[in-house]
Amino acid sequence: MKKNLPGPFTFILPTSSELPKIYKNRKEVGIRVPDNNIIRTLVKELGNPILTMSVHDDDDMIEYTTDPELIHEKYENMVDIVVDGGFGGFEASTVVDCTTDEFEIVRQGKGILE
Repeated sequence: MKKNLPGPFTFILPTSSELPKIYKNRKEVGIRVPDNNIIRTLVKELGNPILTMSVHDDDDMIEYTTDPELIHEKYENMVDIVVDGGFGGFEASTVVDCTTDEFEIVRQGKGILE
């Protein structure tokens, strides 16, 4: 993980009792450290990791999940804030399951494991 983070990866790890209560009934958690100065600065200033989720949309217009202005237009009544960090990319992160001894790539995305 140290070689690949920050970067375009999500690593699935087993949960533990040290995680927030929201994970109480979950066996796994995805850890992501994006190579994005905005989110990394927020985490540093807050002194804690941030619990987030990706924008998933049934709409065929992929721009609604990558263009900050369109995200704000569509979700402004559902979220407290939209941070405009510029246009996002279309390629998802690579997801790696680390819950067993044999790590497995669940989804090949932008990141290439070395």
